[in-house]
Amino acid sequence: FLDFLDRHKQLSEWTADLNTPKVTWISGLFNPQAFLTAVMQVTARKNEWPLDRVVTTVDVTKRGPEEIESAVREGAYVHGLYVDGARWDTSSGMLEDAHMKELYPKLPVMLVKAVPVEKADSRDQYLCPVYKTQFRGPTYVFTAGLKTKKDPNKWIMAGVAMLMSVVE
Repeated sequence: FLDFLDRHKQLSEWTADLNTPKVTWISGLFNPQAFLTAVMQVTARKNEWPLDRVVTTVDVTKRGPEEIESAVREGAYVHGLYVDGARWDTSSGMLEDAHMKELYPKLPVMLVKAVPVEKADSRDQYLCPVYKTQFRGPTYVFTAGLKTKKDPNKWIMAGVAMLMSVVE
């Protein structure tokens, strides 16, 4: 029920002035894929790029949603994601091994933006699948490149993913 109230609050604030919110609670959206597509479309149109040659990239910040002062000019700040099978180390800005008994650590705010395919850099990144729920499979949303110094195969073998909703 609390999620419902939070969703209502977010949508009410968003539609009150019809401006892009400073930070979007992406987990609270019914169709997060549509939001991500809109980010790509707005950027592609603004820069006159063909939409089929644009991909999303993410930059994980060190800030929480309350610390964001204004909306970003290109892309969108999003929050509400959890890591399953690892954790995000804010001091190093990288994916690290999970702490014991910490099942679903929360990610800080992420900047999601669109870039041309040619400029997408996947070096030192784990291409992390993002799912709506812990059931994964049919709840796939998109793939986010998370910085790591470790071999991405380590995270693949560990089944690391980001989740929008967890039941603890």
